[in-house]
Amino acid sequence: MEKTGILVVSYGAREAAIIDTIQQSLEYRPEIYVVDKQKNPFNVRKAKEHVVIPDLNVNKILKFVIRRKGKIDFGIVGPEKPIINGLRDSIERETEIPIICPTKKYALEASKVAQRELFEKTVPNANPRFKVFDPANYKTTIEVKKAVYLWLDELSNQAVVKPDVPAAGKGVGVWGDHFNTRRQLFDHFLSNYIHGKVIIEEKIEGEESSFQAFCDGKNLTPLPETRDYKRAFDGDQGPNTGGMGSYKDTDTLLPFMLAEDRDKEIEIVHRIFNSLRSQNSGDQLRGVPFYVAFIHTAKGPKILENNSRPGDPEIINILPLLKDDFIDICFKMIEGNLTRVRFDRKASVVTYQAPPTYGGYSKTFPEDVDQEQIGKPTKLENAYKLVQETSGNIRVYPASMELRGSEVYALTSRAIAVVGVGETIQEARELSLKGINAIEGGSLWHRTDIASSEHIKRSINHMQELRLDNR
Repeated sequence: MEKTGILVVSYGAREAAIIDTIQQSLEYRPEIYVVDKQKNPFNVRKAKEHVVIPDLNVNKILKFVIRRKGKIDFGIVGPEKPIINGLRDSIERETEIPIICPTKKYALEASKVAQRELFEKTVPNANPRFKVFDPANYKTTIEVKKAVYLWLDELSNQAVVKPDVPAAGKGVGVWGDHFNTRRQLFDHFLSNYIHGKVIIEEKIEGEESSFQAFCDGKNLTPLPETRDYKRAFDGDQGPNTGGMGSYKDTDTLLPFMLAEDRDKEIEIVHRIFNSLRSQNSGDQLRGVPFYVAFIHTAKGPKILENNSRPGDPEIINILPLLKDDFIDICFKMIEGNLTRVRFDRKASVVTYQAPPTYGGYSKTFPEDVDQEQIGKPTKLENAYKLVQETSGNIRVYPASMELRGSEVYALTSRAIAVVGVGETIQEARELSLKGINAIEGGSLWHRTDIASSEHIKRSINHMQELRLDNR
């Protein structure tokens, strides 16, 4: 059988998990060409060729691909920045190599305003109340402040502030978390407003789930539900992060969800998909165009946001449980005939470790930081041994880590993800923590309550209370 050349554009642990899953293929002989944000030690070891492009610049990636035309059969893009910047459009136009991610037009996370307007048109019942503040519509700061305060009156101050575009200003801010007065909220608002449009939407009470689906342009294939932990510290305290961990149960639902919750999610996403597909999008939605953060409320699921890429960490929960060959799944997405994906009936838990500066950990818990280990190499050997000893029920995926010579160093963001796979959530959790505890050096830290029975029980009780209140 001929070898299958696969391009992977990588940012962190999500792509390490994708690369690991590709290499599990028994049907194909994969050769992986990796474009990476840094010299990820896992990806370097697995790649046929590995190149570092720190800013993931579209033109630089395109040049790398053009020089390897004839060797690469298809590509997968994990991080959002090159998707938003049109990497797929450029590669397919110049090389005709199919890329698994949406085109620039359908990178829905490029604009939160456009998202909200799309959802208001297609699924208004799943859309929180929101108002867009456009600098073009206000002449002075006093004028926009008056408009913001009037809207806060309608929301009883329970508001979420979001910049239209990613990484503008201070980012998303939540009443009760990032600010507790209108003055604080408006200062946060202005930090985003100077960059462009800002949304202020209602803050919603409920329990969150992450919905993902593979898409071939014609069909949506929903993946099992996962639960992400955005807050930095135990007990859901501290600032929002990229996600400190996540879990998946043995079936498609989460413990606090009902079958009808899942059905409603699928219906909502299909309505959005059909609306976009009616615009003659065809296969431009290929990949994971819908990674939707839902919040389950007393009146059903609402959409917090949508991303046009696989979730990090949520896809890391799912890939180790695939029963089908992942490369075969990819070819079916490209060919337009993916209608089913099978999974092992097992649970999985992902726990992230991070350096002491991440999430403000060293300032919040200075007594827990081993100052002598800061900046020292991180040793992964014992954790990798557990991968073999557990036959893959523990998996170790470096994220913001860099290979320097023969040693590995944690950088500034989430450093490493460890997956545990088990017959129950708690068994998977124990395996994930076992792998975490085998990592040495660098003064890394992690949340200790990811997928804990106490946290899951609180979610179940919360949803039961919300459902009773709605009767």
